Amino acid sequence: MFAAQRYDVICQIGLPLPPQNIVMANTSDISRGMIVKLDGSLYTIIEFGENKTARAAAKVWAKLKGVDNSRSIEKTWNSGDTIYPVRVERKSYQYLYKDDTGYNFMDNETFEQIAVAETLVDAPQFLTEDQEVSVLINTETDMPMSVELPDKVVSKVTYSEPGLRGDTATRTLKPATVATGATVMVPLFVNEGDVIRINTKTGEYIERVKD
Repeated sequence: MFAAQRYDVICQIGLPLPPQNIVMANTSDISRGMIVKLDGSLYTIIEFGENKTARAAAKVWAKLKGVDNSRSIEKTWNSGDTIYPVRVERKSYQYLYKDDTGYNFMDNETFEQIAVAETLVDAPQFLTEDQEVSVLINTETDMPMSVELPDKVVSKVTYSEPGLRGDTATRTLKPATVATGATVMVPLFVNEGDVIRINTKTGEYIERVKD
């Protein structure tokens, strides 16, 4: 079991004054990994920086990746612009099964179960029964915002055309089906029955796992 970790989600607010229970901050508080709310959607800050010129006010820019969507965008603020942190919680869950309600997970601490839409699950094609995942929870609504698999997973090749024995140097790839049903491009020397390590962020083969 893992202790819940808390992260700040940065939400940009317009002209209306924020509710009293929202803590105010500004662009100097932005950091990599924070989540920002823009135009009703959530984004993770991947990279950020500041542009300064002699004749213009400093600007803070950020590259963002969608949390509840598949978009990647860039955003620029005036340095010092007000932002409003919102607390979210990252918790450890275990994957159970998929049904008509979505992908079902169990909280490793409370044993409560939740169903999550496929659009909120990162790399669902590599989910296996009992797989441990990280779920980002909005603490204001207690609703899941995203589900992340580990960066690397292992899976058994269930089907692939025969490769070339001893050919470990070639860069030529072929399709292989793994235990979850996903297709991964693998080197020619990988065969049916082999266990391979996969990068869940890119879907790419990393290496063959030896016994």
